[in-house]
Amino acid sequence: MYIRNAEESDLQAIVRIYNETIPSRQVTADTEPISVPSRLSWFRERDFKYRPIWVMEIDSRVVAWLSFQNFYGRPAYQETAELSLYVESSCRRQGIGSSLLQNAIAKAPQLQITTLLGFIFAHNQPSLDLFKLYGFNQWGYLPRIAELDGIKKDLVILGLSLFTTND
Repeated sequence: MYIRNAEESDLQAIVRIYNETIPSRQVTADTEPISVPSRLSWFRERDFKYRPIWVMEIDSRVVAWLSFQNFYGRPAYQETAELSLYVESSCRRQGIGSSLLQNAIAKAPQLQITTLLGFIFAHNQPSLDLFKLYGFNQWGYLPRIAELDGIKKDLVILGLSLFTTND
């Protein structure tokens, strides 16, 4: 397993892995597949120094990815980042998500991040369990905020503070 910074050429794999999660209605609020062109600005318009996208490779094949996103887009929140984590279905439950999440937590201070957030559907127990395993706690709960196939779904906001005693 090898974690590296994503390159634009990885977008095909990133989109493939993301689209694979849509039918489950467990991971994303998108209801239709997205395209590589629709993700170009998402990829190109970020500052990779502070908000990278990482991919996990196994045998030179991208099987997972993690991205850091700005939270709420206001300067006062610059030290807070939302994490998105996606693992190819055939590679789940193999420690890949754990590796990416551990790496994100460890590298967050170098990215000038002191707070990490995860926005996870309440019915996505595997993701909730993963984030809680690494110290994330429930900081918010938004009932019935999403509608998937006519069914209202709840969203859990998980947070992890990386503040030091001097903060």
